[in-house]
Amino acid sequence: MTSADTRPGRAASRIDGFAAVVPAGGAGTRLWPLSRAGAPKFLHDLTGSGRSLLQATWDRLEPLSGAEHLLLVTGRSHADAVRAALPGLRAGNLLLEPSARDSMAAIGLAAAVLEHREGPDAVLGSFAADHVIDDDEAFGDAVAQAVATARTGAVVTIGITPTGPAAQFGYVRSDGPLSVPGAPDALRVAEFVEKPDAATAAGYVASGDYRWNAGMFVVGAGVLLGHLHEQLPTLADGLREIAAAWDSDGRERVLDAVWPGLVKIAIDHAIAEPVAAAGGVAVVPGAFGWDDVGDWDSLATLLPGAASRVAVLGDDDAVLGLAATGLVVAGSGVPGRTVSVLGVPDVVVVDTPDALLVTTREHAQSVKGLVGAWRERGRDDLV
Repeated sequence: MTSADTRPGRAASRIDGFAAVVPAGGAGTRLWPLSRAGAPKFLHDLTGSGRSLLQATWDRLEPLSGAEHLLLVTGRSHADAVRAALPGLRAGNLLLEPSARDSMAAIGLAAAVLEHREGPDAVLGSFAADHVIDDDEAFGDAVAQAVATARTGAVVTIGITPTGPAAQFGYVRSDGPLSVPGAPDALRVAEFVEKPDAATAAGYVASGDYRWNAGMFVVGAGVLLGHLHEQLPTLADGLREIAAAWDSDGRERVLDAVWPGLVKIAIDHAIAEPVAAAGGVAVVPGAFGWDDVGDWDSLATLLPGAASRVAVLGDDDAVLGLAATGLVVAGSGVPGRTVSVLGVPDVVVVDTPDALLVTTREHAQSVKGLVGAWRERGRDDLV
């Protein structure tokens, strides 16, 4: 789902003292069978731009932070693909996780490395590798305001102004303006709320006090790790121990010894929710188009040519075509096979070399459960 802002994107300006952190994890299971554990959605060009979602994220953030202050956190299995996609990424800024420990460990590791290198006052912003944003100028303005607010000691999130009562997103409730120089739009956060039902979401949107939680956080490295030490001291200490060895020959030894014992938890639960309850979180509204490309229904609204009923993108392995009533992913590299769909409203057909998915846009959110079912049957080759 996309926030309504149609201004053309323009190049953003460098923000002094700002470091961008890109957590690149997750298999994007709702976009199965195109997105897999070995080739997750951030490595795909899903929108026909000629750049993968990861590359588009780099293009958006590098002008704000500079390459020297852009860190990417991903699994070891994706290291080669990430290096190939981002030749400008500095070797020491690719932080490879031995295993997935959720967003708090990933973002916390980057914060700890920045704190060790540059001190506790370094300000970082965390932005997912697989989101679509359509106005670089408005995005850059929101990040600059968030950085200014973070320098007051707040944990800051960038909340997306909702265009409708979406039930697939969490929400951020604001509670009045803040007076922060350089951040005229900053608001106090009252609470984070989980994904609501449709009726509750409609009430949220009508109130004007709620924004979509896009998982974008901007905060001082020392502030983040300080809050983490209050909430989960063993996790904070472990991340700082790894960071102290990161730029040394002992990196892998310490990483492999400490990482498996770190608690697995999302940053929302570890930091955002408890700190918001204590009055320490702010939100900067994001006046730009945003989509988390969460499923095939979401992608159908993003593909070029949707208004003219057909669009094509892809490579030798897959061709994605969109009709106004559905989505077809065909030409999957299976010799001689053609997929034709006729008279099926809102159909989604995804044809890859080893799997064929047929569903509807209405049931797009359920694809994740289907992937889980194949995993339970021992078909790891499919996931």
